[in-house]
Amino acid sequence: MSFAHATDGAALYYEVNGSGDDVLVLIAGQSNNHHWWDVPRPDFDAGFRTVVFDHRGTGRSDKPESGYDTRVFAADVVAILDDLGVERAHVYGTSMGGRVAQWLAADHPSRVRKLVLGATSPGSPHGVERSAEIRRALAQRDRAAAHEVLLDLMYTPGWLATHDGPFNTTGDPHMPPHAVRGHFLASKNHDGWDACAKITARTLILHGGEDVFNPVANVPLLAERIPDARAWIIPGARHAYFEEFRTVASPMVGDFLTFP
Repeated sequence: MSFAHATDGAALYYEVNGSGDDVLVLIAGQSNNHHWWDVPRPDFDAGFRTVVFDHRGTGRSDKPESGYDTRVFAADVVAILDDLGVERAHVYGTSMGGRVAQWLAADHPSRVRKLVLGATSPGSPHGVERSAEIRRALAQRDRAAAHEVLLDLMYTPGWLATHDGPFNTTGDPHMPPHAVRGHFLASKNHDGWDACAKITARTLILHGGEDVFNPVANVPLLAERIPDARAWIIPGARHAYFEEFRTVASPMVGDFLTFP
């Protein structure tokens, strides 16, 4: 097992796979650990050394009482790169991981080669938030029903009809309550508007065309805010496009990262 240590001393668990010369860091979504990437990660292992990790508060990483902030999460990624002795890496973040990646590229531009932002937004107050109806459905007291709502936001009915799980994108079930709340507030309070304008890495924005969990209306906002960014919307895909539509998304990301 490999651990890096954040500036506040928190231990951060990470894994390295693949055999390529270039390093690709994959950043998971809110309240999720490195298993978020279990399905699509092998698509990148032949061309890259892939780095996956557990956010603070999840998995094998420490679960401190504080430090739950997307900008701090970005600094955690830098600590992992330092532990690996990696100066520059490609970065692919999805959902809250995309918010973290915005800060990583803005605060540490020399560490990021190319950037991929998936199913994400610049956050409040400039981004487009999910509807109040969806927020209420996810917060309902019947947790089994709320989980079914989350699955429907992540995957299409056709996918769910033919896949029984386990689903690695619906949250780390072993997180303590303070960490769950910390992750929620980190994502909710994210404001990357100014950070996005400072990004110098070549950027690809991907999003599912039927994503209402993180509304697709955020795509043009990011594309216009980040200098020279490219954007692609995958028709029919929902929030977990990178898993269900991996045969479309993974080659697109691979081509973007590989070609000059």
